Amino acid sequence: MALLSAVKAGIFVVQAAGNTGPSPKSMSSYSPWIFTVGASAHDRVYSNYVVLGNNLTIQGVGLAPGTDGDPMYNLVAAPHALKNNTASCNEMSLGECQDSSHLDADLIRGKILVCSYSIRFVLGLSSVKQALDTANDVSAAGVIFYLDPFVLGFQLNPTPMHMPGLIIPSSDDSKVFLTYYNDSLVRDGTSGQVVSFGGVAKILGGLNPNYGNSAPKVMFYSARGPDPEDNTLSNADILKPNLVAPGSSIWGAWSSVGLDSAEFAGESFAMLSGTSMAAPHVAGLAALIKQKFPSFSPAAIASALSTTTTLSDRQGKPIMAQRTYSNPDLTQSPATSFDMGNGFVNATAALDPGLIIDCSYDDFFSFLCGINGSSPVVKNYTGNSCVASTMTGADLNLPSITIAVLNQTRTITRTVINVAADESYSVNYSAPNGTAVSVVPTQFFIPSGQKQLVTFVVNATINSSTASFGNVGFQGNKGHRAIIPFSVISKVVYSS
Repeated sequence: MALLSAVKAGIFVVQAAGNTGPSPKSMSSYSPWIFTVGASAHDRVYSNYVVLGNNLTIQGVGLAPGTDGDPMYNLVAAPHALKNNTASCNEMSLGECQDSSHLDADLIRGKILVCSYSIRFVLGLSSVKQALDTANDVSAAGVIFYLDPFVLGFQLNPTPMHMPGLIIPSSDDSKVFLTYYNDSLVRDGTSGQVVSFGGVAKILGGLNPNYGNSAPKVMFYSARGPDPEDNTLSNADILKPNLVAPGSSIWGAWSSVGLDSAEFAGESFAMLSGTSMAAPHVAGLAALIKQKFPSFSPAAIASALSTTTTLSDRQGKPIMAQRTYSNPDLTQSPATSFDMGNGFVNATAALDPGLIIDCSYDDFFSFLCGINGSSPVVKNYTGNSCVASTMTGADLNLPSITIAVLNQTRTITRTVINVAADESYSVNYSAPNGTAVSVVPTQFFIPSGQKQLVTFVVNATINSSTASFGNVGFQGNKGHRAIIPFSVISKVVYSS
């Protein structure tokens, strides 16, 4: 409600979708006046690798150099390199390489130190910086972190390292690494103590970026729709997220004296991931749109961003969405509107949308008044009293159409405004599965600055509670194109 006041004052409000994905209905952004942004990958990655003595290569993350030359270096796990009669090797902090005082420097010198990356790193109780200090204290040639199996659902950022090193971000790859390491150990037949370290490896550095062509894709942590409208988790007639933008491994300025993260202490730049990295991209683009179109309302800016999105990756294939925490690239499937909203933001196209779909404060106010029992709350926040309203989210003039429950038939309207030169448009659409859609008009000429009402009649053709998706495209004869997604969740042909 406070942000609705900001919108009333002409301020465009951008919100990070949240890092609670990839489960359906992990979104909690109901307000249609707020622009909600999910996170996608871009085509730049910083990858380093560890090459094992059995010629197996495992990918890692870390802004770090590689080991010197082609030689392989022996691997030594911290719990196997304790000084005599020191702390128990079961102490978690020792396996995480947080204390060099208990380690045998003569045993580790010139070798690669192996450390555990546990949930304690995520919670800030342990740090990569401290492990690097430990490795430096014992003159290690490098450091490798394997992932504890309990660290799931966290995006590991490429952490700056002043020595050869990497974090293996996959629990499955970490198991492969540990199997190789343990199978290469030579133990005393009587005591079981490690007497020599047979495992060897070299680290290939990750200071230079690599570029791929599979971007963009929706990151596993990016929150997903359908959007719940209340604490009963009933589906809303409002599409969230609104779109996705680059949010994975984003460079940004960092205070060298900041205490937010031990990993970046003393650094002037950091690379972070999350929907909070995606939202500022869109805020910046909104400022550019406002600069070009000073009269645009927040909803008009939202429309320009939404209707001009990209629906394909760099190879021309459908944008994919990661579906699991573990090995997310192996569980991808084509993204739906509940994963990416209208699509991937297109900065250039958003500055020349052709058509916009606008919505006013009064529309949002009527929508609020249409929510059962909302009158006292609306009065408290806005100072205005509600009048009778039956407006739902689907009735708002938004650059998307979402119907939570299609009970036999529904009529939806959208009003478009031409913000470019005079142009003729044709309307094309693909109906969501289980529905039949008719559109009037299918062609129209619209002068500059004028409005056109478009009416959609949607009929259910099957009984189903499975969401289905389509879209509506407005194609202009002067090159403008506007696309709005069409989502229908529950469909009821006959109601008893």
